[in-house]
Amino acid sequence: LDELPEFGMRNLETLRQPLEDKVVTISRASGSLTFPANFVAVCAMNPCPCGYYGDERKECTCSPSSVQRYQKRISGPIMDRIDIHLQVRRVPYEKLASLDGGESSAVIRGRVEAARRIQAARFAGLGKEGMLVNGDMGPAEVQQFCNVDEAGRNLLRAAVKQMELSARAYHRVLKLARTIADLAGEEAICTEHLAEALQYRPRELG
Repeated sequence: LDELPEFGMRNLETLRQPLEDKVVTISRASGSLTFPANFVAVCAMNPCPCGYYGDERKECTCSPSSVQRYQKRISGPIMDRIDIHLQVRRVPYEKLASLDGGESSAVIRGRVEAARRIQAARFAGLGKEGMLVNGDMGPAEVQQFCNVDEAGRNLLRAAVKQMELSARAYHRVLKLARTIADLAGEEAICTEHLAEALQYRPRELG
């Protein structure tokens, strides 16, 4: 979904159920039907109407109130249901022209496939149909598979207070940290994994 705030608010709010429950329910006078809706939502938006709020080189022409109104078009409950939020800054010429492409897609794919195998083995003995990856975990599975040490608990305690995390956000942070650990090939969730997961929570753009 490109230019996310340009979609109607009513349309955006209909994403709540599929983002949370991975199903969509259609209700009519004669009854209701529920269909599977397990998908990955990839959304993009500018930080303001002109697109330059927080830009290091070009000045934003929007008033503070218009910036706030624009960002508030995406409701808190929708933002809360999106696990990874990234601010993409202007890319300098040196990086655009660099021949160093970093990791290849093949290397990244291998790491993802290894993490998927770890997760498939993790949930194989539960006998729960449709639970294949960490994102499918409910509160009971989070409690079982997302244990953290004392340092991790202290970090989470501070984050819940300072970032005003909801119960939903708290569980999403743990599931994301579990995935970050899996990608690193590590059995235990460390504070570094939790810190990275917390960095992906929504915050003011700019």
